[in-house]
Amino acid sequence: MTSAEIRPEVGRGAASTSAEPVWWGWGSALAHQPLPASFSALLGQLGIPVRATRPVGPGEVRLPPMRLPAAARRALEAVVGEAHVRTGAEERIRHCRGRSTTDLLLLRSGDASAAPDAVVLPVDHDEVLAVLRVATRERVVVVPFGGGTSVVGGLVPSGLDGRPVIALDLRRLDRLGRIDRESGTAELDAGLRGPQVEELLAPHGLTLGHIPQSWEYATVGGFAATRSSGQASGGYGRFDDLVVALRVATPAGGWDLGRAPASAAGPDLRELVLGSEGTFGVITRVTVRVRPLPARRIYEGWSVPDFGTGLQLVRDLSARDLRPTICRLSDETETAGELPTDTVAGTEGGVAGGCRLITGFEGSGAAVAEHARQVAVVLRAGGSRPLGPDVGAAWEAGRFRAPYLRDALLDLGVFAETLETAGFWSTLPALYGGVRAALVDTLGEAGLAPVVMCHVSHLYATGASLYFTVVCGQGDDPIRSWQAAKAAAGEAIVAAGGTITHHHAVGTEHRPWLGDEIGSLGLDVLRAVKRTLDPVGILNPGVLIG
Repeated sequence: MTSAEIRPEVGRGAASTSAEPVWWGWGSALAHQPLPASFSALLGQLGIPVRATRPVGPGEVRLPPMRLPAAARRALEAVVGEAHVRTGAEERIRHCRGRSTTDLLLLRSGDASAAPDAVVLPVDHDEVLAVLRVATRERVVVVPFGGGTSVVGGLVPSGLDGRPVIALDLRRLDRLGRIDRESGTAELDAGLRGPQVEELLAPHGLTLGHIPQSWEYATVGGFAATRSSGQASGGYGRFDDLVVALRVATPAGGWDLGRAPASAAGPDLRELVLGSEGTFGVITRVTVRVRPLPARRIYEGWSVPDFGTGLQLVRDLSARDLRPTICRLSDETETAGELPTDTVAGTEGGVAGGCRLITGFEGSGAAVAEHARQVAVVLRAGGSRPLGPDVGAAWEAGRFRAPYLRDALLDLGVFAETLETAGFWSTLPALYGGVRAALVDTLGEAGLAPVVMCHVSHLYATGASLYFTVVCGQGDDPIRSWQAAKAAAGEAIVAAGGTITHHHAVGTEHRPWLGDEIGSLGLDVLRAVKRTLDPVGILNPGVLIG
């Protein structure tokens, strides 16, 4: 072992550092706050009706009967220990569904019909393999469970045919393995949550730099299984860019992938696992690229004349290889909702009628300052006005509030949901217009007074992502109304040449359009991989592929 190789024995089987999330919403109960009365008045002005709506009590949640046979339960207990096979109501409810608005509406109404029959908590790769062997033999469906933050139905299998279901909770796989300083890599167990990763790396002067909005609760395995993208993707890359190697447990056996930083040894099979959403195997360990903790961070706010101009400016930054570590361009509607003009009182022109752009830079002091200066030159030349560092810092400070705001809106009987896509620069304006029109028209025809907001948050040399937020009335059947709007948006995305998902994954909600994106032959390839790795079909059936 060289001085550059460290094997810290930490975190083995320990509890998560994040507060336990509530079962009926997002995150910790301590972070939930009601909206002020003025907000209700604003919703009324927008034509969105408000009515107090609270989740049912825990005792009113309707759970299906437990179907796990006694023999299967005993076999699972023999693998992980009796204490780590749990069938109590609270555990089952907490592992029921993900955190889409559809998921939450069902849970808040007391519908836990999709709950697993049991929750199984292995401690390492070998135990995961052993659980899969038992499940294959006993024909038990297995749903890999990390942070439970899926917003696309990734935790709701289908085609069960009466088979029992277990949630395979990976929280006990929470160890930081070998750190290779010379190569700049670290081994992370799949059950580590985002904050845990940074807490474990920080004493070594290192960071992963992957901070999606789900960071507080999402896990390393989930990041890999969904091709997650964090707010600082412009500097650190998407999570799949950071993956060096993977260890996977499948019903067909263990699988280790990744031997070198680059290889010509056939197709890169890591790509079959990245984005596979627990349908081919269970990711148990990920080796990732890590970087030194940044010496300096800068967040800045800018006022851009309009969204079209903003798209041209961020495209120009990408073409010049000047992409900020963080870059978030809000359209006019999102800007009006997130940044009242009195926030920037005293700035020339403010942001009234325009758009807000947030730029962030991380790294060494001199490099950060020069990067920010070069970006500022481009933005000023394009007609943008600086709003100062306070606007950028305020955005950064409120980064994780949006999911809690959604819960507060649900408490008022207001529907709020998101969807995202990405496209090439040449198609982005049409993609933006088509998706926005599909949402406005479909929900408007249903009489739900939609407010549709959008921002760009991830830049590439050839294009960018679009992230839409929808706020509207719930009406008589909010789930059905959203399904119709989501379908219209999906068709608009396909028609405009965008991807059906940029970082939320496919799950069950995007599956109808996967064939449009990868073709029928591509679907056949994925099904062939599924048959090879999971011949009995126990892993997350109906998710990603049918």
